Amino acid sequence: MDNRVILFLWQALQLLIGYNLVFPLLLYFLYPAARNKFKLNKVWNRVTEPDYGIIVTAYKQTHALPTVINSLLNQNYQNFIIYVVADQCDVSALNFNHPKVVVLRPETELRSNTKSHFYAISRFVRPHPRLTIIDSDNLVHPDYLTQMNIFFSKGYQAVQGLRAAKNLNTTYACLDAARDIYYHFYDGKLLFKAGSSATLSGSGMAFTTELYRFCLENLDISGAGFDKVLQAEIVKYRLQIAFAKKAIVYDEKTTQPDQLVKQRSRWINSWFKYSGLGFGLIKLGLKNFSVNQVLFGLVLLRPPLFIFLILSGFCAVANLWIIPAYTLYWLAALGAFILSFFIALLHSETNYRIYRALFGIPKFMFYQVLSLLKMRKANDRSVATDHYYRSDIDNMVQSNYDKAGNLK
Repeated sequence: MDNRVILFLWQALQLLIGYNLVFPLLLYFLYPAARNKFKLNKVWNRVTEPDYGIIVTAYKQTHALPTVINSLLNQNYQNFIIYVVADQCDVSALNFNHPKVVVLRPETELRSNTKSHFYAISRFVRPHPRLTIIDSDNLVHPDYLTQMNIFFSKGYQAVQGLRAAKNLNTTYACLDAARDIYYHFYDGKLLFKAGSSATLSGSGMAFTTELYRFCLENLDISGAGFDKVLQAEIVKYRLQIAFAKKAIVYDEKTTQPDQLVKQRSRWINSWFKYSGLGFGLIKLGLKNFSVNQVLFGLVLLRPPLFIFLILSGFCAVANLWIIPAYTLYWLAALGAFILSFFIALLHSETNYRIYRALFGIPKFMFYQVLSLLKMRKANDRSVATDHYYRSDIDNMVQSNYDKAGNLK
């Protein structure tokens, strides 16, 4: 192969990897001038009745359910029914004697998020125009549904809330929370403001029931990653996923290495499985002149943080022998990424424990590399993250509310 061809391929590869480092900073500088040009259309963007089916999914573990149900029952907006889908769970200890709570125990193992969701939808006690998805380890802010209503009232059909850390009791939990802050800031707040869509996070998200069924009812999605398929389907139909930063769900962060490895191996597996959807969105976006579809397609193609950081480091070192001047560009790009990471933390009123935990990033990345090596059989081992529940954590989070349901 001609040396010029090899050099071109090497430069193209570096560009594909390197843009991930500077993309967040470009979004940040674009943000002040960005204008989200959301437009209603007659096909989808109709304002629906604010009646919610709240779907809470549990797989094998139920010990955290009482607190999440209690937080949902304490919503300031009360037009909803809660559906607990207890897949392969012992429900004998669950005594929710409340007219707004329906406990469903599938006869056979579902072992799938979407199957659990549709199991609940088919058993709605009334046709709820909207649904929201909550994990069994979550806690929900009292204003969660009220904040969701703001965006649905504007005609949005899909809304992602903010997943805040429920616990910061270990270095792993703090670094997991830092990752979420980064993604919520750039893939939520800034991406949405730039005219694209917020990425979905698996829970703390709401949809019109019609849209959810339209996108997923005829698809067979196994393992992790249903949210990746769902978001691609929504954006494919030229709809925007809104980001509601005040619709807060507290999510349990990973606290132990084996928990981290199992969870991340499923997530990495789902990225390799579904990242190709980004190509289709970019193609559609160029055809439709859609900023929403092009930007979102680029985000779907982006590898997990630790992968493109490792690849970037490899490129920087390799260029010491190939094209030494390029190493300076890589150092500048890595510096831009580090700057963008701290910008996200500074804009999010980050807890001091998260800053202190940043020294543990190398170890955190090591366990994610282990996750990469184990990803092929990730969904065979488990379909849900094991939760190490501590009631004092839930009590601590709930004590942060005042009587009006606002954060103290």
